[in-house]
Amino acid sequence: MPFSSLGLSAPLVSAVSQFASPTPVQSAAIPVALKGGDVLATAQTGSGKTMAFVLPLLQRWLGTRLEKPRRVHTLILVPTRELAAQVTETVMRCSVHLPERIKVVSAFGGVSINPQMMALRGGADFVIATPGRLLDLVDHNAVHLSHVSALVLDEADRLLDLGFADELKRVLALLPKRRQNLLFSATFPDAVQALAKELLHEPTVIEIESAPTEMPVIEQRAIEVDTDKRTPLLRHLIKTEGWQRVLVFVAKQYSAEHVADKLRRSGISAVTFHGELSQGARSQALADFKESHIQVLVATDLAGRGLDIVQMPVVVNYDLPRSAVDYTHRIGRTGRAGEAGLAVSFITAESHAHFCLIEKRNHLNIAREQIAGFEPQDEAPPPSSAGGIKGRRKSKKDKLREAAARAGGSAVR
Repeated sequence: MPFSSLGLSAPLVSAVSQFASPTPVQSAAIPVALKGGDVLATAQTGSGKTMAFVLPLLQRWLGTRLEKPRRVHTLILVPTRELAAQVTETVMRCSVHLPERIKVVSAFGGVSINPQMMALRGGADFVIATPGRLLDLVDHNAVHLSHVSALVLDEADRLLDLGFADELKRVLALLPKRRQNLLFSATFPDAVQALAKELLHEPTVIEIESAPTEMPVIEQRAIEVDTDKRTPLLRHLIKTEGWQRVLVFVAKQYSAEHVADKLRRSGISAVTFHGELSQGARSQALADFKESHIQVLVATDLAGRGLDIVQMPVVVNYDLPRSAVDYTHRIGRTGRAGEAGLAVSFITAESHAHFCLIEKRNHLNIAREQIAGFEPQDEAPPPSSAGGIKGRRKSKKDKLREAAARAGGSAVR
C-alpha cells in the first residue's frame, strides 16, 4: 500500500517518496488523523510513529486559514530535547514541498529561553516542546495556546515516567476544549491508560505488535563477567569483533565519563551523552556519532528513548536497566528498519538475579556465555539480612509477644 492511498496530498507524498510504503502504524493512524479523529496508538520504538502524526497534521494545517500573527495550530509535547529536535526535523522534512511555508518552533529546557521567545514572535504554526519549558514560555507571555487545533503527546509513557504529570495537567487547562488529540506511546501502563481516558474522545485504538518474523533481527547475548572486568571486556569485544559503532548504556553520569575515558586511553574514540552535558555538547556528541566520527557513545538512559540513529549495529548494556521495559527500549536502538542488530548485556554476580527478572518479564531465555580471559570469579552476594528472608528478622507479632513477656516478668518480680 503506497502513501498516496492514505489520502495524503501530492506534496506530502513527494516528501516521503524515499520510503517504499508506510509502516503499519502509519497505515492505521494517518487516515483517522486526516479526518480529525482522536488516536491512541501503541507501537514499539522505530515503528514510524512520528510520521504517523506529522503527515496528517501538516495536511490539516494546510486546510486552515493562515492568519498573522500566526496562531499555534499543532502542539506536540515530548519528554526530551533530543526528541523535540528529531520531531522538528521530521516536520521540516515532510513540509518541504508544501505550497505554504510553515513556521515551526522547538522549545526545551537546558538552554537559554530568550532565543525561543524571539522565535515565537509573530506566532507559530507548530510548536514542539517539553512541558516544563512550554509553561515557562506561557508564563513569559511568549506563546498562547487558546487556539490549538491538535495536541500530540509523543512517548506518553516516558512523559509520565519523567514526572511531567502535573505539567501536563497545567498545559491541558490552557487548551481549548474542542481539539484533536493524538496519543502515541511505546507501552501502555496504567498511568497512560488513565491519561488516555481523560484526554481522548472516542479514540481509534491502534496496537501494533512486533511481528514474530521481526524478532530475530536483534541478536541478544548475555555475557557473564566480574564487575571490575567490564571495561577491559568492552575494549576486547570492540577490537576483536570489529564493532564500528557502539552505543553503551551505563547507570550513572560518573560511569559514562569513566568508561569513555578508559576507552579513549586505549585508542578507541568515545564520547559521553548524559543530562549534565550542555545542549551544545549533547548535540555535538550525537552529530559526531551519527557521522561515524566517534566509534562509541556512552550514555545514560537519557538516550533510551527517542534517538533515531540509522545503522546502529551494536548496543551494550554495561549496566543493566532498572526495568524490563527500559531493557526493551535500550535494545530497540539497534535492529531498526530491517537492519540486523546486536544487543549485549554484561551480567555480573550482583546483577544476575535482576537479569533473570528482565528475562521473565520479557519472555526471554538468553544463554549465558563467558569470554576466554574474562571468566568471572565473583560469587553472588548472600541475601541481605535487612529483610525479605523469612526467619532472619523477628515479626511484629514476635516483638509484641516478647514485650508482653518482659512486662509480665517485671510484674512478677
